[in-house]
Amino acid sequence: MLNNSKWISYPENTQYHAPVFRRCFSARDVKKATLCVTALGCYYGELNGKRIGDFILAPGCTSLKRVQVQTYDITELLRDENKIEFTLSKGWFCGRLNSRARDRMKDVYEALRCEITLLHKDGSKEIIATDEGWQVGLSPITFTDIYDGEHFDANYVPSFVPAKVQKYDMVSLVKQQGEKICEQETVLPHRIFKTPKGETVIDFNQNLTGYFEFFVNAKAGDTVSFSVAEVLDKDGNFYTDNYRSAKSELVYTCREGENIYKPRLTFYGFRYLRVNSFPVEITRDSVKAIVLHSDMKRTGYLDSSSPLLNKLFKNILWGQKGNFLDIPTDCPQRDERMGWTGDAQVFVRTASYNYDVNRFFEKWLEDMRLDQYPSGSIPFIIPQFWDDCGSSAAWADAVTICPYQIYLTYANRALLKKMYPAMKKYVNHIGTQTKTKNLWTGCWHFGDWLGLDAPAGSYKGSSSEDFIASVYYYYSALLTAKAGKALGYRCQKYARLAENIRKSIINTFTEYKTQTECVLALYFDVTENKKAVADKLAKMIRENGKRLQTGFVGTPYLLHALSQNGYTELAYDLLLQESYPSWLYSVKQGATTIWEHWDGVNDRGEFWSKDMNSFNHYAYGSVADWVYGVACGIKTVEDKPGFEEIIIEPHPTKKLDYLSAGIDTVRGTVSSAWFKEGDSFRYEITTPAPTTVIIDGVIHKVERGTYVF
Repeated sequence: MLNNSKWISYPENTQYHAPVFRRCFSARDVKKATLCVTALGCYYGELNGKRIGDFILAPGCTSLKRVQVQTYDITELLRDENKIEFTLSKGWFCGRLNSRARDRMKDVYEALRCEITLLHKDGSKEIIATDEGWQVGLSPITFTDIYDGEHFDANYVPSFVPAKVQKYDMVSLVKQQGEKICEQETVLPHRIFKTPKGETVIDFNQNLTGYFEFFVNAKAGDTVSFSVAEVLDKDGNFYTDNYRSAKSELVYTCREGENIYKPRLTFYGFRYLRVNSFPVEITRDSVKAIVLHSDMKRTGYLDSSSPLLNKLFKNILWGQKGNFLDIPTDCPQRDERMGWTGDAQVFVRTASYNYDVNRFFEKWLEDMRLDQYPSGSIPFIIPQFWDDCGSSAAWADAVTICPYQIYLTYANRALLKKMYPAMKKYVNHIGTQTKTKNLWTGCWHFGDWLGLDAPAGSYKGSSSEDFIASVYYYYSALLTAKAGKALGYRCQKYARLAENIRKSIINTFTEYKTQTECVLALYFDVTENKKAVADKLAKMIRENGKRLQTGFVGTPYLLHALSQNGYTELAYDLLLQESYPSWLYSVKQGATTIWEHWDGVNDRGEFWSKDMNSFNHYAYGSVADWVYGVACGIKTVEDKPGFEEIIIEPHPTKKLDYLSAGIDTVRGTVSSAWFKEGDSFRYEITTPAPTTVIIDGVIHKVERGTYVF
């Protein structure tokens, strides 16, 4: 791949000034022209002044061990005489966010590699590839970085020198594997207002990930400058402390006349724009927001009789869109934006119902496989952009949980087969680290991260880290055994290991002092007396005013643990709770995405913290999988993955007038809706495959079709 080309770069480190590469060439009597291109960093390409393709931030975010190559048909852009240009940023590969690359690759600059193949009408072929014949200069993008934004000088004229050929062999070249990032929709300003501090702020009424485009007639040298924010403070002023060191700004120096611009090599997480400078009075026609995310097809639909619950469903979708930007980031705004494994594994089932993320996870899990440590442990961010990247239970277990869930949702056996060695390697690794056989003890973990029962000064909940780790050790061993069985391998070793771990957990951890400990004991079936534990969990919740105290580990399974053990109505009480802490609390506070903290903003308008307080953090949106799978009751049969066979067992409540869910599966659309009619319920079910419908304990076997009960 790209065997005729060479890596080329600017002769020296440009810092954060974006280099632009160019080549002029003739192309007469061409039948077809194809471009294959990649970069160390991110690229923006133009042929004869027109953009090449619609992939934003190409070639995407991958492990440092590889880089994706994109292929474009450029036939329609060709003229007899042509000029091709590529502007590069450091991007994910060697930008400010990638401390590992900066430490290990001090002499590696952003670099370009491409080939243009011209197939002439006479059958001859010509290849134009990156080499010493290309020129490079510093572009009008005088500064660009994923964290800090972009500066553009429309009056800047590059001067060009010969490009420098580099012998970069630290990465392998692979065909495009993941979904491309592209522009998805436009959001217009909701209002423009003055803050109490007198600043002009534009409100898009939606926290989103992307960038913005502005339009202005100006004089040469005039400046346009914007900063972004997710929220306002309690006084209504622009607030950016939670972005930490990320500047997230756009600074543009105007040319004479009409100026239209949007960033090309960065992205922002924002709801609000502060107008730092603008040559004329800004209006709602002057600017628009453009939403970016991986090119996923929406497949899941939830609706109810509750406007607040519907807003939560919408916020969950926006949280996924905002954070599924080539990798499943924790947040899209502050100086982080990493592929946190814990967030991904708790949300993967919801993610795979909301959108078609099959290809998205194939690519990200390949990066995980590549970045797995030789020991078998898994870094807590993928790709591994931090050198001090350790391993933690419930985070590293993404290596078993994510591929198995993608297998269940899409019947993706090939992915499961590719990931199976990594799953085994990880489970084997735990056995070498634990201080207690058949448990996982004595190691550092994140615990029940952000649990509300955390001791003062701690981000971790009060749940036992050894218990959490041991439960996940059991779960990963069990999933590895199930994966091996699905693949037709001999996997008794992992089935026996899982059972031995389960027995050890039951014998060792006999008391549960937190909501999360009760939840894990119930959901993962690692307790002898489920009724007593369920009763205790219910009592804890009721004594807390029908409110949760769980963090990142307990929350995804909380409603499941209740509904599986006779407390479905209490699960609905939690789902529909409007007071803090709850899912609907943030909705009532005006949230348009999912918050990192239950109390990111409290009812007095005060912020939880400055250093770690994202307002676009999708993990707690995992509650949607309970709505799909329990409230509406849609489940795939484990040994018939990809919804080859389906179980639909709804659990209605009189607290709602109706609730519906639909999923566009690989077999077709499955939907389940129920409607309250006096003291009864009407169920409307559509299925694309043989289905077991269970209504009030009565089993109905049905084939493909639509049914009413």
